[in-house]
Amino acid sequence: MDFKSVAPGASGLAALSADALLVVVAGTSMPADAEPALATLLRDAVNSGDFELKAGRTLYVHRPAGLKAQRLVLAVAGDDSAKSFKAAVAAGLGAVKGLGVSHLAVAQVGSSRMTEVHAEALAAAVSDAVYVYRHTKPSAPSAPRLSRVSLTCAKADSTMVTVGLRRGAAVARGVETARECANRPGNHATPRFLAEQARALAREHGFRLQVLDQAAVKKLGMGSFMAVAQGSDEPLKFIVLQYQGAAKAQAPVVLVGKGITFDTGGISIKPAPEMDEMKFDMSGAASVLGTFKALGELKPQVNVVGLIPACENMPSGKAIKPGDVVKSMSGQTIEILNTDAEGRLILCDALTYAERFKPAAVIDIATLTGACVIALGHHHSGLFTSDDELAEDLLQAAKRALDPAWRMPVDEEYAEALKSNFADMGNVGGRAGGAVTAAMFLKKFTTRYRWAHLDIAGTAWKSGAQKGATGRPVALLTHYILSQAR
Repeated sequence: MDFKSVAPGASGLAALSADALLVVVAGTSMPADAEPALATLLRDAVNSGDFELKAGRTLYVHRPAGLKAQRLVLAVAGDDSAKSFKAAVAAGLGAVKGLGVSHLAVAQVGSSRMTEVHAEALAAAVSDAVYVYRHTKPSAPSAPRLSRVSLTCAKADSTMVTVGLRRGAAVARGVETARECANRPGNHATPRFLAEQARALAREHGFRLQVLDQAAVKKLGMGSFMAVAQGSDEPLKFIVLQYQGAAKAQAPVVLVGKGITFDTGGISIKPAPEMDEMKFDMSGAASVLGTFKALGELKPQVNVVGLIPACENMPSGKAIKPGDVVKSMSGQTIEILNTDAEGRLILCDALTYAERFKPAAVIDIATLTGACVIALGHHHSGLFTSDDELAEDLLQAAKRALDPAWRMPVDEEYAEALKSNFADMGNVGGRAGGAVTAAMFLKKFTTRYRWAHLDIAGTAWKSGAQKGATGRPVALLTHYILSQAR
């Protein structure tokens, strides 16, 4: 997708040459800055009852009088925020999707100015609208014709808007990478597949890459990770990606992504309904790959390490059983009370491995608990950390990225639920506060660095008619890393 900023000439929007013009009306009153032809059309549509200045409303006009563009779409945003602008653009795109539009021009009226945040939001909305999964679906619709998007702005704002479009396009490509990986079915997206995707990224962008196999993982003492993988015939992979954008002496940000490429629950097997969605259980790993895709395009001055423990969680004669005790890489022992709480078992060894990088911060990303879905639904990812500064940085990144997160508690009292008579800890507590006790389990392996945990079980994919990966939280992670660049 080609995104560009355009400063309209003396004739304004009326002279814009594009297959379609999408005008976002900011606010719920008649915009004072609308050009005469547009103002007349807008007023007539409102007076005739065909259109209402209410957030989410759209109106399609074919061959509008007074405009060069052959198609006009009006879309109302509740206010002039980037969030509302993005929602209005998404709604407006629905009106032209499937039409013969290859070049779309976008403008906003009723607002003081276009910012780089609005520009980034536009790139995200457009990329989301044109994405179609095709890998295992030959009958999927052909690629949308839309290939060029022009965002109008004042000439004085064009440099800033161009920066936003470039960043938005890079993040969007990262999100698409994550979605493509997570949408693949479990017989395609195996641990080996994730390693291949990492290898392709490394070749494309010059990242350093190591892929550790069973023997190497065993040598490291990753007994917890290996315990989860032992029930599957698919070999585990431990993927280490490194991006160096700053001096070697600069401590890196480490991203740790849960890579369970399919989760049956193991011996504690899941119920059949919706088990197919457990192909999305590697969305944390997918988000790390997607973030590296964005980093490769943006090339910020920061060092980043990506760690992906990848395996399946399967029931078999070799699988771990409830009551088994395993030894983690940290030396701490774990009583496995529920084999369906496997994500934390592979993450804990990866978190211990992260120590060797002497990191500035470590962030793990995982579809970890159904309890987080109950707590926060599908809008906010759960953020867990005892580091107030890190929490604030991540929340600000979430706000800038329009990829919301909500901070959850990590009080030490919650760790009481993890006590075991037979090991240093159990891998689950009771049902109460399940998302928090899962975070407290991970916290036990992060004492040597600053750490945060993102539970994306409610935000990594959608169910129902719109079933599919969202690519979250690639935008949040990318913005956080950009904020750490020097």
